[in-house]
Amino acid sequence: AELCRQTSTRQEQIVEAVVVGNTAMHHFFLDLPVRQLGAAPYVPALSGSIELQANQIGLQLAGGARLFVPPNIAGYVGADHISMLLATDVWRAKGNVLAMDIGTNTEISLVCDGKIFSCSTASGPVFEGAHIHDGMRAAPGAIERVQLLGEQVHIQTIENLLPVGICGSGILDAVSEMLKAGILDRHGRLMAGHPLVRQVDSTLGLQLASAQDSGHGRPVYVDRKDVHEIQLAKGAIRAGTQILLIEAGLRDQDLDQIVIAGAFGTYIHVPSAIRVGMLPDLPLERFH
Repeated sequence: AELCRQTSTRQEQIVEAVVVGNTAMHHFFLDLPVRQLGAAPYVPALSGSIELQANQIGLQLAGGARLFVPPNIAGYVGADHISMLLATDVWRAKGNVLAMDIGTNTEISLVCDGKIFSCSTASGPVFEGAHIHDGMRAAPGAIERVQLLGEQVHIQTIENLLPVGICGSGILDAVSEMLKAGILDRHGRLMAGHPLVRQVDSTLGLQLASAQDSGHGRPVYVDRKDVHEIQLAKGAIRAGTQILLIEAGLRDQDLDQIVIAGAFGTYIHVPSAIRVGMLPDLPLERFH
């Protein structure tokens, strides 16, 4: 309905539809059983593609409109990841290509020697701003870029508004810059005594904006728990990447391209992701 409003189109004019989603969303959409998705080995009720009439599941399109739902690969690697592989054309690529769709579940595929190895990693909702002290979605006023220069904190917000929180790309930037500035130790703990580190409630944090400079009259911080959320996400993504490389008998330096997709992937600052260890340390020209 929303897309039709934006394009001055009537829903009754739509005669074909393709719908993709992760395996759980796919099953909910088609009203398939989902209990088995909650326990290993996470077997889908339906793996193959399916074509049916849109009105069979209550999708209000043209009378007789056909609906196509592409296949799931397995477990939590769903039809949404297939659509990414098709849209980016990486399955035709020469050489070794890593393609990742970053989100709450990050699906990763490694294309090499005419084969595609895939896995899903539980990266969590941190990139959507969830479980973060001042986290928020990528909306106006969200801090999306952070840079530390000496004892000064420089931020950029979406639409250049006063900061009211921090989104996924901002928290990744902040942790990367803290690591670069020596504010974090190798375990992710903030270093007490550093001039940029302040007491936040019962823990330590980096103040990105003071109460006077924010859009809601409260300071905006990154604390130890926020760093921990990034550690969990980057650990999951990097573990998935390494497992695929091991399965294919490859090393990081054997990758010719890394394609990053997804709502968060569109805004990711690759040097920050490399510095925290989320992405392989490769020349920036190999990332797309």
